[in-house]
Amino acid sequence: MSGLLPQYTHIVKPRLRHTYLSFDEAGNLLIKSPKVSQDYLEQLLLKKAKWIRQTQERILKKKGRKPDFGKDCVLCFLGEEIGLTLVPYEKKRTRLVLAPKGFRIFYSQYDEAVFHRQIDAFYKKEAEKVLPQIVAQHAKRMGLSPSAVRFRKTKRQWGSCSARNVISLNTMLMKLPVRLIDYVVIHELAHIEHKHHQKSFWKLVGQHMPDYKARIKELHSYTT
Repeated sequence: MSGLLPQYTHIVKPRLRHTYLSFDEAGNLLIKSPKVSQDYLEQLLLKKAKWIRQTQERILKKKGRKPDFGKDCVLCFLGEEIGLTLVPYEKKRTRLVLAPKGFRIFYSQYDEAVFHRQIDAFYKKEAEKVLPQIVAQHAKRMGLSPSAVRFRKTKRQWGSCSARNVISLNTMLMKLPVRLIDYVVIHELAHIEHKHHQKSFWKLVGQHMPDYKARIKELHSYTT
């Protein structure tokens, strides 16, 4: 029976009362549960097999996933998929550059963790350069001013607005086309006035972006 089952990582947490299925950004299945039998896991996976397969397929179709350096890979930047090439060279310092023919990572020692840090640093630098202008533009138009704007990489949220009106924006927003960045910024600015997702909140968003539902749908095709 086990040969029919999807591959998974099982994490046992005795304090849990239930079993939870989730996926990482690469589409790998994670199971968190209290101590359970192998037979229980196999029955659960067989029962959920269709949902697991469909969810994995949906994740793998998303844009902006981490590059697989062992294959031809791309990086998303402002909605464009740009090729990424690894280039060996003699200097010790690894560096990422955006050249006319695409992204290049120059390296002397192959280290995927270092490559990912270079990519994250690139997005952060670009976010700090581009996003404040977008926030200022929409804040002026909406008449809503955040107390501060911060930038950091997060796994699940594109942005957030705190109780003190501090807006935090995910540096991975730089993967998105500007029209989707605009939506995220307007969404978070609207939270300055409405700390919820009730009708009044969406009415305010719609006043400044009438097609926000279409942009939300498009946003779901990207991964953070």
